[in-house]
Amino acid sequence: MLDEARKLLKKYYGYSSFRKGQEKVIESILKGEDTFAIMPTGAGKSICYQIPALLLPGITIVISPLISLMKDQVDSLNSAGVKATYINSTLDNNEMEQRILLALSGYAKLLYISPERLESENFCQLLRTINISMIAIDECHCVSQWGHDFRPSYRTIQPLIKSLTDRPVISAFTATATKEVKDDVVKLLGLKNSKVYTTGFDRKNLFFSVVRGENKKDYLIKYIEDNKDQVGIIYAATRKEVDSIYELLKGKGYAVSKYHAGLDDSERSKAQEDFIYDNVNIIVATNAFGMGIDKSNVRYVIHYSIPKNMEAYYQEAGRAGRDGEASQCILLFGAQDIMLQKFLIEQSTSLEERRLMEYRRLQHMVDYCHTTKCLRKYILEYFEEENVQDYCDNCSNCKDETELSDITIDAQKIFSCVARMKQRFGTVLVSQVLKGSKDQKVSEFGFNKLSTFGIMKGYTLKEIKDLINVLIADDYLGLTESQFPVVRLKEKAVGVLKGEQKVYHKTQKRKKIAVEDNSLFVVLKTLRKSISERENVPPYIVFSDSTLREMSEYCPLDEEAMLNIKGVGETKLKKYGEEFLQSIKSYVDNKQ
Repeated sequence: MLDEARKLLKKYYGYSSFRKGQEKVIESILKGEDTFAIMPTGAGKSICYQIPALLLPGITIVISPLISLMKDQVDSLNSAGVKATYINSTLDNNEMEQRILLALSGYAKLLYISPERLESENFCQLLRTINISMIAIDECHCVSQWGHDFRPSYRTIQPLIKSLTDRPVISAFTATATKEVKDDVVKLLGLKNSKVYTTGFDRKNLFFSVVRGENKKDYLIKYIEDNKDQVGIIYAATRKEVDSIYELLKGKGYAVSKYHAGLDDSERSKAQEDFIYDNVNIIVATNAFGMGIDKSNVRYVIHYSIPKNMEAYYQEAGRAGRDGEASQCILLFGAQDIMLQKFLIEQSTSLEERRLMEYRRLQHMVDYCHTTKCLRKYILEYFEEENVQDYCDNCSNCKDETELSDITIDAQKIFSCVARMKQRFGTVLVSQVLKGSKDQKVSEFGFNKLSTFGIMKGYTLKEIKDLINVLIADDYLGLTESQFPVVRLKEKAVGVLKGEQKVYHKTQKRKKIAVEDNSLFVVLKTLRKSISERENVPPYIVFSDSTLREMSEYCPLDEEAMLNIKGVGETKLKKYGEEFLQSIKSYVDNKQ
């Protein structure tokens, strides 16, 4: 069966071999085993259920959370020669009936639906009349209340599965999942003796960086100016922030759109289409944007403020470089971001257990922003990946060319102050005591009489708080999980206080994306854009940037050579091959 799977991969997708992890997942599904795959964004999750869908006898129902995701995937499949369709709220009754007939007749091999569709008993009854070989659940973390995108409608999936006379194979996919979420997915979807595959969370082509202590707007303008021909997403925490950044960039003359829940459906749809169809290079958005956006040539994702948790951050950052090309994930950190996220946590839930969990997750993000160690290692260990390298050589901490600063004496002062304050207060009050602040609260507690009062008066309050956060991130200090966390000493601090261990700190520099000038690549991009407009599909559905780069590097001059380019399958060769070959031949002739 795997040999057949490889043939289909080449025929429809234009690749000779599967990516890391895909083969095991596909083999498990083809053996009829319930399969749960945790694969990072860009690792090719969709192929893991699309290829088996072509080999299994009946139809595959794909449960997908977003209309845009369904349409993009179905367009992409149909473009490659695979028969697929979707049913969602954008269709009128006639269109819906036609698509259901495609499913009933066996003509379509994949039927995409939203989980909300399963709330209709009439629709579920219709599904029971179809020969379903597999139910594939995309973004399956949405079933868990501990997941970062909980969708109550995902809870309707298990009752549907139980109601089917012939139980199909169940496959579930997500990019990020903690142990809590993994356990929930298996339980709430009713997976039986499931095989769980974690293919590794590492995305080696992504460069991670955290920028602290800079004016965010100045940094953003400079970065975009340095990389103005690149495609990027800028995430902001609030609608107001999105509007402000959008107006700033628009005023500077950049082709930019914006996306948030405050816009009406038509505005959001136009913003998304302009970005997907390469009409604009930049989109500024809240976290409402992005799930299921399969745009492969995003070269950078900038978070203008700290996200609420690592799961959300890694999924959003992972929208960069889906084509495997070098891309950047930049987080601009400001201390005020923390208070905003705490406010949003308080507004989002009344459950104390949920709040404590959200505070814990937020603290992991704060720690990420302050750690001096490898950022990739921090992320991978958060997701419980084992045997992670200490040094990745592809993040701002590892690539930073500045020297480490010895902050041991300052660390000892901070640890001593925390101890003398009986480990009962937060970072703000500790900073004020170290600064020698005349704040009323300091004198009320008698902290102005401590030996540590004012011993860091040469620093600003912000600098002291930043140092404390560095020490928290590097596990010398800990915080209690609450809206107003208390600073506590951890075991690592003891050796420092005794003078047995030293503490170091460093900063990092801005990095510019290196772009090779390739005039043939530009020619092929222009051709791709004209084809996408002619066929009314996003450019990446024609060919990805990485496919165009390989064409421009190897200059295939006939169909056989073109089929050796990754991403060129038989169907796409028939549809687009002649036009691209003519452009390449013309380019080569003009260069001779």
